[in-house]
Amino acid sequence: MTRYFRPIPLRDPAAIPGAKLLAGGWCHFDRVEVLSRNAAPRIVPIEAVPPDILTRLTAPRADLGGVSLNTPRIMAILNLTPDSFSDGGRFNAPDAALRRVHEMLDQGADLLDIGGESTRPGAVEVPAEEEIARTGPVIAALRRGGVTVPISIDTRKAAVARAALAAGAGIVNDISGLRFDPQVAEVAAAAGAPIVLMHSEGLPETMQDDPRYDHVLLDVYDALEAAVAGAEAAGIPRARIMVDPGIGFGKRDPHNLALLARISLFHGLGCGVLLGVSRKGMIGRIGGVAVPEARGAASAAVGLWAISQGIQMLRVHDIEVHRQMIALWGAASGTGSEKDDQT
Repeated sequence: MTRYFRPIPLRDPAAIPGAKLLAGGWCHFDRVEVLSRNAAPRIVPIEAVPPDILTRLTAPRADLGGVSLNTPRIMAILNLTPDSFSDGGRFNAPDAALRRVHEMLDQGADLLDIGGESTRPGAVEVPAEEEIARTGPVIAALRRGGVTVPISIDTRKAAVARAALAAGAGIVNDISGLRFDPQVAEVAAAAGAPIVLMHSEGLPETMQDDPRYDHVLLDVYDALEAAVAGAEAAGIPRARIMVDPGIGFGKRDPHNLALLARISLFHGLGCGVLLGVSRKGMIGRIGGVAVPEARGAASAAVGLWAISQGIQMLRVHDIEVHRQMIALWGAASGTGSEKDDQT
């Protein structure tokens, strides 16, 4: 029977005897929830965790493209598409993109995620040449314009990743988790670039038609573990891999909520964890917010839960509201945003 060990994170100014820092970050834990496919969950003390798994849970995460993961980080979204669900067509020109990037950096973005293909539910595939034409010139213009923060290319195609890295990007963010084009891993490995592997089911055109899982939390975990293994086999060390459970990608709201409730399980992969829920349909349905642009506060509420579970990075549209949320969360907890002293 395969067992999965989910740390139960704590964020409190009081020191708890025997607790360990989670992923070298800002939460600590002294218990785990043991999960399996054929037995009820149970809570056990940290001493019951196998040593190799405990090492994965506690080892500090490496920087992502030079951005430290020992405090919550903001990945800012820049869509260079005419059809993205909330901001399509607004920043496609290099001058508009540069203005928007400086605005996002002033608001507190730690790195940028640039994409030239909408992967919203129902979106159709964009040819690689068109995707390159949308993203490459903008990335190059940003670098010429003095933007020095890490840039991630949001693509599932090796040719697009290669062109973006040549233009000045430094991270690859593959929403297909290497399923669409496995050569993405080879491109990242050759460039020495970190990679973000997201879980998704099916293609954007059909992924929401009838998604099914035996146990969504464990199914997604296993799929990401396989994706990480594939990236390692291509030459990317685990220290340069981040994972993303893929909220809304081939998942209904009950699936999304099950993943969010126990999202700390993904620390067991030994990688940094990224969460992208910003302005998504689930936010609108549960929060009762029809207009995507009005979902910033509700998105930040989900982000607050995620960082309380030790999730290192949030991929967002609304940088200012998320910056405020992280700052106030750190201040209210009594420890700021620095790492806890607890080891």
